[in-house]
Amino acid sequence: MRCLTHPLLRRLLSLPPQHVPGRRTPFSKGAVLSPKQLFLRQSCGAAPGLMTATDTVNYWQKVFETNGIPEARESSQYIVSFVLGAKTFQSLDSKSLHTPLTALQQEQIQQLSHKRLQRMPVQYVLGEWDFQDLTLKMRPPVFIPRPETEDLVSLVVEEEFQKCENSALCFPVPVPHPVILEIGCGSGAIALSLLCKLPQSRVIAIDKEEAAVDLTRENARRLQLQERIHIIHQDVSHSSAKQLLLWGPIDVIVSNPPYVFHEDMASLDAEILRYEDLDALDGGDDGMRVIKTILSLAPSLLKVSGSVFLEVDPRHPNMVEHWLQAHPELLLTLHAIHKDFCGKPRFLHIQKQSS
Repeated sequence: MRCLTHPLLRRLLSLPPQHVPGRRTPFSKGAVLSPKQLFLRQSCGAAPGLMTATDTVNYWQKVFETNGIPEARESSQYIVSFVLGAKTFQSLDSKSLHTPLTALQQEQIQQLSHKRLQRMPVQYVLGEWDFQDLTLKMRPPVFIPRPETEDLVSLVVEEEFQKCENSALCFPVPVPHPVILEIGCGSGAIALSLLCKLPQSRVIAIDKEEAAVDLTRENARRLQLQERIHIIHQDVSHSSAKQLLLWGPIDVIVSNPPYVFHEDMASLDAEILRYEDLDALDGGDDGMRVIKTILSLAPSLLKVSGSVFLEVDPRHPNMVEHWLQAHPELLLTLHAIHKDFCGKPRFLHIQKQSS
């Protein structure tokens, strides 16, 4: 069989079959095939030769689809692009797309694809991911920043520039220099993006997980932002105002807290359940366990007219508003509700009133 001489096949022969619910007998109609079985089926009779980037994307897409991997084509494209040193498959030029891959490149793609076959998120497979204009290191189990959270950063930036414009009595308009507290910093995506977007700002970032604190520190050093961020390994529920006021009263508290309703946790994707820190997602019975803690702590931290920006479940805006009305002593009001790019109410702007 000439197909057995294909260099990629020889490496694929060592891959174990993937176990997917509903798996049937190999090679039966509708069966879920291992990479080895799929390659044998597709390659026998095909002309031998090296595979191009396009060939490889198409091949691994079929492997992922056959093994029930979500976003099969996108996963394949990201992996091949990463090995070729590009951010996206679309950014590769014609030469890169049609030049045969080296044996080393094929080996690297196979190793990364094998991780994806275990339902590892692409962000962890690649070990990095872009957020706003930053490339951040990623590793499990630290929470992976979602695309909609970029809008949370933008809302904070817009608010800070708006405050400067409103207070400007002369030209030029003053530059924002807020002290910002991020609660639940994860990889540092929000905190570090704000430091870049607001060059005069300083950030205090807190997280209860050591892995998250370590990753935020690593990303801050890589981006040379470590001098403007103070990172604290602490659960916010055990924090005191004194610990968090090292730079004085806070202008903005920002958080993408755990807000998934506990009853919804079991229905999350396998990628999340197997690899991500579930404490960074589970918000308790009403999804508001950490949200309530943040809002209870906020008045002792914020300047007058200071703001809290939260990412929440679409069911939360009314719940938060009613909770704030039931706790008037906090002097917090729901100032605005903003929608995400799917049109769902996702972000809350809460403001501290004067007493």
